[in-house]
Amino acid sequence: MTEQVAMNHVDMDKWLTENNITEIECLVPDLTGVARGKILPREKFSTDRAMRLPEAVFGMTVTGESPDGNEGYDRVFGVTDKDMVLIPDPTTLRLVPWAVDPTAQVIMDCVDHSGKSIDFAPRNVLRRVTNLYKDLGWTPIVAPELEFYLLERNPDPDIALSPPVGRSGRKETSRQLYSIDAVNEFDPLFEDIYDYSALMGLELDTLIHEFGAGQMEINFLHDEPMILADKSFFFKRLLREAAMRHGMYATFMAKPMQHEPGSAMHIHQSVIDTQTKQNIFSNADGTASPIFFHYIAGLQKYLPAAMVLLAPYVNSYRRIVRNGAAPINIEWGYDNRTVGIRVPISEPAGRRIENRVVGADANPYLAMAVTLACGYLGIKEKLKPTEVTTGSAYASDYQLPRGLSEAIRELEHSQALHEVLGKDFVDVYLAVKDAEHDEFMRVISPWEREHLLMHV
Repeated sequence: MTEQVAMNHVDMDKWLTENNITEIECLVPDLTGVARGKILPREKFSTDRAMRLPEAVFGMTVTGESPDGNEGYDRVFGVTDKDMVLIPDPTTLRLVPWAVDPTAQVIMDCVDHSGKSIDFAPRNVLRRVTNLYKDLGWTPIVAPELEFYLLERNPDPDIALSPPVGRSGRKETSRQLYSIDAVNEFDPLFEDIYDYSALMGLELDTLIHEFGAGQMEINFLHDEPMILADKSFFFKRLLREAAMRHGMYATFMAKPMQHEPGSAMHIHQSVIDTQTKQNIFSNADGTASPIFFHYIAGLQKYLPAAMVLLAPYVNSYRRIVRNGAAPINIEWGYDNRTVGIRVPISEPAGRRIENRVVGADANPYLAMAVTLACGYLGIKEKLKPTEVTTGSAYASDYQLPRGLSEAIRELEHSQALHEVLGKDFVDVYLAVKDAEHDEFMRVISPWEREHLLMHV
């Protein structure tokens, strides 16, 4: 455990004083995973001060618009634009390493004026799902692998993106999978990333170069879902800031470049008995337990309905294409990267399931919540998986939604996921996604102008 993480459990006031903090960023992760909130001078911050934000910060599209005339949305938010109360979670207290003056950041939990959790806040959705496991005496464990692209600065959205120039003075023009030298092209940036991460107690595991030109992957050490969702949230902020300081962009967009693979957030998951600390995916003799197979079957049954949380934007589905280094189905297999549900080779104590469907653009709180929800439903319903896939699944039929509109309809019809995730959250989320899709459909793309303008 790092020093930073250990300090999260001491008195916040003492920690702020010892670190000479002059400003505090009070952060609320919204539906997209963007940090909303307030920045306060140190003397104005206290753990018993009731900070407030409008509930509607959880009802905005990625462009900042609100759904209009949606029955579920209007039911949840009403017409009065109510406030919610923000309460700091001391376990999330971190330095802001890139700030000029000594600055702290802390994630805020959201409750109403009676102290009841705001059901549609992403952290509370994840908490709701993990509590279902807690009620059974279990603790889910996750480990995300987060892919991203480094890009040349490009302030014009009408111009295609391209990889940045490295220390050699050249851009990547070919695939450099697992290349150490290709990573070293950006040594000054990654030194800052690791320094910032250490100061923030993020406990990064490994860094690798992925398939695409300028595409990298960071792995996190396994832990409980809320801890890893918070770290993923912090890391996205950190990476974007560090990249800009080195004259480039960093993006978690699922498919930023036409001829390069998309970016994923693969989530490894297992479940331990809270008292014995034993992995319940394994029997005492080391063989796979019935619960292990129920969990896989739950992912197979419910992932199509969960896709709108795992692939939340129109761009997300440009990644989910045949032979695009991403799964297009819900097949499962051992040590098989062509399937949506992979079982890595491991010792019995480390038996786990990797959900390879999740995009890097997904909100980490919601992605972890819904993949755990799918597994939970499989266990509760005692589902059985299909036969294991031993060859390539890339040639198999599509079993996942092909676009955002189809994914929205899938979740609309999944009452089991509504119950596990919470009706208020699902109604708000679906309303926001419908509004985003409608907004996108009003945009005319360069492809349409190029191929349809004079030919149809």
